[in-house]
Amino acid sequence: MKMSIRNQFTGKILEIVEGQVVAKVKVDIGGGNTIVSVITLDAEKELGLKVGDTVTALVKSTSVMIEK
Repeated sequence: MKMSIRNQFTGKILEIVEGQVVAKVKVDIGGGNTIVSVITLDAEKELGLKVGDTVTALVKSTSVMIEK
């Protein structure tokens, strides 16, 4: 599948925390860095996600804010 998203981070799932409607998926993307994605429970189940799986986080955003 071809995608226009330029920011792609491949890593392993460290943790999945399920809520009532969404799941927080924490991914180790290397170099001591992690990224967390909030997805629907339906998406989590459809993808068959589990801790230890290798996944790619695709980041598409029109703005990135930094605060100090």
